[in-house]
Amino acid sequence: MRQTELHLSPDDRLTVEAIRAKGTRSAREVNRAHILLALDRRIPEAQVMAVLGVGRMMIWRTRAAYLDGGLDLALRDAQRSGRPRQYDTQAEVRVAALACSQAPTGSTRWTVRLLHEAVRAEPALHPISRETVRRLLKKTASSLGAK
Repeated sequence: MRQTELHLSPDDRLTVEAIRAKGTRSAREVNRAHILLALDRRIPEAQVMAVLGVGRMMIWRTRAAYLDGGLDLALRDAQRSGRPRQYDTQAEVRVAALACSQAPTGSTRWTVRLLHEAVRAEPALHPISRETVRRLLKKTASSLGAK
């Protein structure tokens, strides 16, 4: 199978060589810089795989990313969307407001367990776990009634 040739521009070549020379980048970026420079020097893929310890798909993806979007796209990972937030800011505010309110009768202050029971009583926040309540409080830096 014939390889698609890759030719780095002079500016890109200087940038790639600087990345290889300095140790301030992540290992993935340095590996990708090595791959780009090896492909620019027409080193066979099999030799690049053996020396760098990467797979053929990594070489193909790095080459395709450079040809499609340039050096920045080839060196860095694409941003990932991640899992969407299950509870919005309003839910966080409601949990924090409840934690700052008067403790239930029979208790001197809120505990995570009591707060969890109170939050689950609200219809919009019904399927929330105790650990999620704890994390929301930690995120808002709320204390459970400590004075």
